[in-house]
Amino acid sequence: MLTEVISEFAIHILDTTGYAGAAFLMGLESMVFPVPSEAVMPFVGFLVADGKWGLFEAILATSIGSFLGSYLSYLMGYYGGRPFVLSVGKYLLLDKHDLEMTERFFHRRGGALTLFLSRFIPVVRHLVSIPAGIGKMRFWPFALATTLGATMWNSFLLYCGFKLRENWSMVQTYRHHFDALIVGMLVVSIAWYVWYKLKRRRAASAE
Repeated sequence: MLTEVISEFAIHILDTTGYAGAAFLMGLESMVFPVPSEAVMPFVGFLVADGKWGLFEAILATSIGSFLGSYLSYLMGYYGGRPFVLSVGKYLLLDKHDLEMTERFFHRRGGALTLFLSRFIPVVRHLVSIPAGIGKMRFWPFALATTLGATMWNSFLLYCGFKLRENWSMVQTYRHHFDALIVGMLVVSIAWYVWYKLKRRRAASAE
């Protein structure tokens, strides 16, 4: 069963590294590394549902990780500026066009509320701390909006994983459907990624 293998592997990694490992992964997720929170937090919920991790400790650790990752991105933008971010970001899989899109999104709206809402938007939430730093946003509004948004998003995904674990017998009953869904999502994700990169390459060549 594919879902069983994936879940057991993810749980093993998190169970082995503990709260520090989860915080580290969420720190990467809040920077420019391709570590989606959707692939981490639900399995944190699994461990909470199994009674291996405490709910408060899990949320605290992952929220701290999210904030620290965001803060490092903020500092990169604040002290290094856009040229520095782009020069370093190419080694961290930073997509220049995604950064430009995030900058337009942030500067068009701006403020702590925009930063808070950005934590719920794919792609944008990984990068929005950079334009906040470049724009010299004050630290405390940045810290408050980032921490609240990240904690709410992490908690939501943890809850989803918690409920999924509680109903794991149902997942096993319909395991073939879940396996097919996962395979389908992987195929679509790979196809989208290849199309996206080819589109970016053609755009760069045209420029």
